[in-house]
Amino acid sequence: MRVTQVRTYVLKQPTETAYLGKLNDGSAPAPDQGYFVRPPWRSLYSAFMETVLVRVTTDEGVEGWGEALAPVGPEVVAAIIDRMLGPWLVGRDPLRVRPLWDGMRDLMRERGHLAGHQADALAALDIALWDLAGKAAGLPVAQLLGGAYRTEIPAYISGLPEPTDEGRAELAADWAKRGASMVKLALGNGVEEDLATYDAVAAAAPGLGIAIDAHWVYSLPQALELGRELDRRRALFFEAPLAPEDIAGHQELASRVTTPIAVGEALRNRYEFRDWFDRRATGLAQPDVARTGITEAMTIATLADARHIPVACHHSVGLGVSLAAGLHVAAAVADSPFFELQPTTLPYAQRILRTPITHTASGFTLPQGPGLGIDIDQEVLDDLVQGG
Repeated sequence: MRVTQVRTYVLKQPTETAYLGKLNDGSAPAPDQGYFVRPPWRSLYSAFMETVLVRVTTDEGVEGWGEALAPVGPEVVAAIIDRMLGPWLVGRDPLRVRPLWDGMRDLMRERGHLAGHQADALAALDIALWDLAGKAAGLPVAQLLGGAYRTEIPAYISGLPEPTDEGRAELAADWAKRGASMVKLALGNGVEEDLATYDAVAAAAPGLGIAIDAHWVYSLPQALELGRELDRRRALFFEAPLAPEDIAGHQELASRVTTPIAVGEALRNRYEFRDWFDRRATGLAQPDVARTGITEAMTIATLADARHIPVACHHSVGLGVSLAAGLHVAAAVADSPFFELQPTTLPYAQRILRTPITHTASGFTLPQGPGLGIDIDQEVLDDLVQGG
């Protein structure tokens, strides 16, 4: 079997509700304004659901689908696949998944491109190769990875996209009534403000496990103050408290609070995660499979396991392909307590699938069937690409 074609699909789906909801002033991002920043956070966001899919086709008619987490600038990732990685892959045996990962990684390695868009492009192709290998073998990816520890994957509701504490509390209570047991708050609005939001949600939904994502906004003293208060409240975890490159700061924070410090969205490979693990700078690893690929995610999970660090895969604006890939990894990792469920993006994720991924407010069911266990609706996909 040989790869005959690698094709990318850049998608930009218009949304009724922006990812993470309205801005703090209550306004909605305008689709024609381009990319924008949502203060107090510093990252670029889009008013669209943006991503890039990739299809790898073989001379025997077997194909695999992959996806990169590319919420901003998916054209950049697609260009790397189209101009560098894809042409290198054509003509090679797609069932040699791990050797192909090594080969693609090394193409730009000495030039310093082990992370960023290059890694995202590699992740998309790696996912596609695992999907293809599973279809060729007639086995689910989780089985190819050694077997599933679980087929029902617990999840936390992520975001609670309302600009006021009253709105967040109301959403949390509604999710609790629907069976959710955990939520994550997208905060970083100041220590006192974050604690007020936490307390409002806790009062509205007693017994709900609550985590905070601070989006990297705090200094170490601020994070320590907030972390100690989260300890008293027995928070689920404290995600991205400091600047993403500040390993030493996270190490000190993790040594002085008991709430698990969660990190991983900004990291791409075993080398980055190894440094964080060895320095005990994180107590919960959050690789995003659409940024690491399946091959590297499993290596990261092995490194975490050797240090007794649980793995909870990150998932934000990816579509059904990256969601399925993340769920297969979450199923195949021994210590994986929960997965991220994004209610805002899930309808957009599901619309490219002929059969939606099964989920409730408390978690997902691992997709069954060969490969990733999903079936892409090519007609819907083509319409979305044209519409973009």
